Amino acid sequence: MPEVRAAVIGVGNMGFAHASCLHSGGVQGMRLTAVCDVEPARLAACRERFPGVRCYEDYRALLSGGEADAVIVAVPHPLHARIAADALRAGFHALVEKPIDISLSRAQDLCAAARESGRVFAVMLNQRTNPLFQRCRQIVRGGELGELKRSVWIITNWYRTQHYYDSGSWRATWAGEGGGVLLNQAPHNLDLWQWICGMPVSVTAFCDTARYHHIEVEDEATLFTRYENGATGLFVTSTGEYPGTNRLEISGTLGKLVLEGGALKWWKLREPEERVRFTSQENFTQIAMDFEEIRPTEKESAHAGILQNFAGAILRGESLLSPGEDGVRELTLSNAAYLSQWLGNRKIDLPFDTALFDRMLAEKAAESAYVPGRSSGQPDGRYGSRWQVNW
Repeated sequence: MPEVRAAVIGVGNMGFAHASCLHSGGVQGMRLTAVCDVEPARLAACRERFPGVRCYEDYRALLSGGEADAVIVAVPHPLHARIAADALRAGFHALVEKPIDISLSRAQDLCAAARESGRVFAVMLNQRTNPLFQRCRQIVRGGELGELKRSVWIITNWYRTQHYYDSGSWRATWAGEGGGVLLNQAPHNLDLWQWICGMPVSVTAFCDTARYHHIEVEDEATLFTRYENGATGLFVTSTGEYPGTNRLEISGTLGKLVLEGGALKWWKLREPEERVRFTSQENFTQIAMDFEEIRPTEKESAHAGILQNFAGAILRGESLLSPGEDGVRELTLSNAAYLSQWLGNRKIDLPFDTALFDRMLAEKAAESAYVPGRSSGQPDGRYGSRWQVNW
């Protein structure tokens, strides 16, 4: 295969940006050949912006049209798994926008379909391309920080106005979007958190509905996690604070990492803290340590980087930076947080009862005010700064 012919299913804000990137030659070895959307106005915009690209109103017709080898799924969250699974079963490679879906059980079914298909399956976790997060993961997973003690991520600079939520009837509804800040904005951070520190064994959460906005889902959430070795984690996120904070601190037996303000600060103990704790003959002591501040020498490649990696995986068998099955892990965290809230802020052990979650989510969706049909205006096709890592 000399190149990958790609189709974008769903050309709203993200999908139109992906289509524009591909059509402009932003991804080597991958060419835009088809788009699909249920809204005629969006298809009209695509015909004007992408001459020669086939336009479809029904994704099933696209899958049988013969113009593409791979699909990029950028439809509303509750449709991700169903459409991506149909594409994989039809023989297409698939890349799904985050989150992989709104329900862990449906995400797991999608992963099973991907394994059976043998096709390349990826998820758009674009902040994994940031070199500071990559270095942070290397340090923690490589054992240079010792055994994990605690991680704290305050990520409250996902600020949104009421106008943002009012711009589409699907936004911030249980039936249309499937959740709030944990499902729309913070999946990037939930993913990076587990990518760096690993998965916890339990989640206890407080998800505040409509604390700052007139919406039916959470716009602030606090998660408390416990890891297998006894380490603890704290994750705080919000769309109602300004200017907000983006600060990740990780403590281990060999020191501390702080990622904030576009720099990774690393305090390196010259001997393990627990050794000093039990061998020192002093009541109070200082442990010898070194300090390093790491600043990136290159920019994150973001969405285009994930698309390029997806193309490389199809054409040359390159390892995926964001394999589709990794999307299950961050969704596990947000689903568990919702379940904890719905059950009176109860501790939720992982893995949790997905059938119970699905029943409770269905109850929320049945009471939702979502009315299909109203969407925001035509996007401009650019990757906005709000989708990048903001410090």
